[in-house]
Amino acid sequence: MKQLATVLLAWLVSICGLAPTAAAQTTATLRGTVADSLSGLPVVGLSVGLQGQPGGTATDALGQFRLGGIAPGTYSLRIGALGYRAQTVPVTLTAGETRSLKLTAATATLSLSEVTVSQPRDLNQSLAAISHIDQLLRPVNSAQDLLRLVPGLFIAQHAGGGKAEQIFLRGFDCDHGTDFAVSVDGLPVNMVSHAHGQGYADFHFVIPETVEQLKVYKGPYTARFGDFATAGAGEFTTKTRLDHSQVKLEVGQFDTRRALVLLDLLGSSRHLLSKRPESAYVAAEYNFTNAYFDQPQHFKRFNGLGKYTGQLSENTSLTLLGSHFTSRWDASGQIPERAVRDGSISRYGSIDPSEGGNTSRTNASIALTTALPHDAVLRQQAYYSKYDFSLFSNFTFFLRDPVNGDEIEQTDDRHLFGYTATYDRDDQLGARQLHSTLGVGTRNDFSNLGLYTAAQRRILGTTSQGKLFEQNINTYLDETLSLTDRLTVNAAVRADFFTFDFRGNSVGENTGELEPLRGRVSHARVSPKLNLYYQLTPAVQLFARSGFGFHSNDARGVIRDANANVLPRAIGSEVGSTFKPLPSLVVNAALWSLHLQDELVYVGDDAVVESTGPTQRYGLDVSLRYQLSRRLFLDGDFNYNHGRQLDAPSEANYIPLAPTFTSIGGLTYKAPRGLSGSLRYRHIDSRPANDDGSIMARGYFLFDAVLAYTTPRFQIGATAENLLNVAWNEAQFATETRLRTETTPVDELHFTPGTPFYAKVNVSVFF
Repeated sequence: MKQLATVLLAWLVSICGLAPTAAAQTTATLRGTVADSLSGLPVVGLSVGLQGQPGGTATDALGQFRLGGIAPGTYSLRIGALGYRAQTVPVTLTAGETRSLKLTAATATLSLSEVTVSQPRDLNQSLAAISHIDQLLRPVNSAQDLLRLVPGLFIAQHAGGGKAEQIFLRGFDCDHGTDFAVSVDGLPVNMVSHAHGQGYADFHFVIPETVEQLKVYKGPYTARFGDFATAGAGEFTTKTRLDHSQVKLEVGQFDTRRALVLLDLLGSSRHLLSKRPESAYVAAEYNFTNAYFDQPQHFKRFNGLGKYTGQLSENTSLTLLGSHFTSRWDASGQIPERAVRDGSISRYGSIDPSEGGNTSRTNASIALTTALPHDAVLRQQAYYSKYDFSLFSNFTFFLRDPVNGDEIEQTDDRHLFGYTATYDRDDQLGARQLHSTLGVGTRNDFSNLGLYTAAQRRILGTTSQGKLFEQNINTYLDETLSLTDRLTVNAAVRADFFTFDFRGNSVGENTGELEPLRGRVSHARVSPKLNLYYQLTPAVQLFARSGFGFHSNDARGVIRDANANVLPRAIGSEVGSTFKPLPSLVVNAALWSLHLQDELVYVGDDAVVESTGPTQRYGLDVSLRYQLSRRLFLDGDFNYNHGRQLDAPSEANYIPLAPTFTSIGGLTYKAPRGLSGSLRYRHIDSRPANDDGSIMARGYFLFDAVLAYTTPRFQIGATAENLLNVAWNEAQFATETRLRTETTPVDELHFTPGTPFYAKVNVSVFF
């Protein structure tokens, strides 16, 4: 680690020490800032370039941009982004001149003809155009819908709505987040060494109406992401300001009720910490439903959020964020097909109605962004989360204990501290642009973890209990260089150092008695990345990406076998293109491959360690967005995945529950005022639920619809899920179980039923 840090520091010093070239005396430089025309706050990620000239850039975290190495002459500067009106500004530059501009950007209705296929500031976000379109078009009514904004990502809920969803992406059953990294405003969502599963990502503390942006990164190609970013990563950002305050009420079938308040605190004239542009707002949400099960779920959830964003000076901005989330629910759990077939329970029944739980999370974050000399920006963030979790589950019914049943309780009482910093800088290497990013960070988890046997939520015994300390220290260097007017290379290296510490007791796998489980182990992982981008035409960008990634294993599994591969490496590559065959049609296509090393998996439900062999996956992702008319849009995602266990015999080498084909799409009518609506479908095919395919998880095809009527003062809307009332399975598992009346166990498909036809109406008032 010391040697790597020395190399990184030397590289950065060499970059910072680049001397001005002679070309700087014969060329010009254009600088500027872009602010939102209404709020005055910086606009981040706005595309900036000279018409008719190759290359370009984008505004940074402070809304600033720089174009260097420009030959003297008269040009048209073009700025634009999805959701903002494109504009051109004439500029005349002389040799050796540095011109500074202050510009504003006004919002505009969606037009796909304005979408660009290149992302000059963040090339690895090749799905940026697709994601931006989806955020403006796809209806979002819940935190679950936010995850569905990731093209090709499917989710499944199987615990009454209060637990993190099961995630499927690129041939992975990511469980609750083991192979997909999620963050919100820089706060990590995934929980390391969680009581229920490694990488557990409970996204329910996010209020959907507050989300402003989603950045999607598939594969392990981006140095900014480390742990869990194998299949990909999703970065969500909440709004910096509100367009208006809002009160929303929603009611629906199954005793569903929801209330939402969004309140702008400063407006356009008041100030809090400075006399420069500022914004501050609070948001609160309350949900209740009994859901569609025979056993009422009594699901309750409260979310609260407060956020401040302001410019303290011309070169410094500050963001403060605080949020609180709490949830409590009962759950009907997964049920065996045989119990439904013989009439013991209905499709919406339960074997153990005492399942359920409660959880809460409180977050605090402060981020300071500062513009430094020499076209550099320093961003620093410190964050803290207090997290609590208690879950009662019964997966095997009476398999182990024929008297009391097999219910368990999993608990997690956690404090999470973290710090990240990035130093971004733009330089000229002759006539070529070089963008450098140096990042450092640390994450520290302190938790009391427990796994207990129970009956009807009454604790019977202890399976595992102890104190966790887990630390990750990381650093990365990311370089993006324009080799030619069309070809850009992105090369990066990331280093992660982990400390796993657990002090407690666990039931021995051989003795069945509580035994000490204590130890401290350290492991490191270095992950290089190399990505190439070629701008064939202004409407066609080609890319080839490759990189190493990893996900960490549970600390309790690491302590049990410190010599195992506890940071299994993922090796990924893909080739593809983002292109516009028509002015109003955007397409992204990628042919990809991902190899995952042998890994040691800690099964939180049983407190045992299981080893799985290496796996190989490959597939094809295609996403298209088409504007049929000024207000009518068509979209579709099509994802084919093929995966196998490499060391398993050919007759038993399936990757259980890994999807092979998924598709999401729909038709949307979008108007800024008046009537809007969307008809959408979801499809996932049947796939093996176990190694040999003798048990199959059943696919489904569903239709959903959304309708809304909007005016400047109010909105009335309605949603309907599963329009055709299809009987479908949401979460599915191949599980060996025994019912109370059975003498021998049965291995078959168990499932949580999906939502039947489900209608809701809502009304919002804006002020």
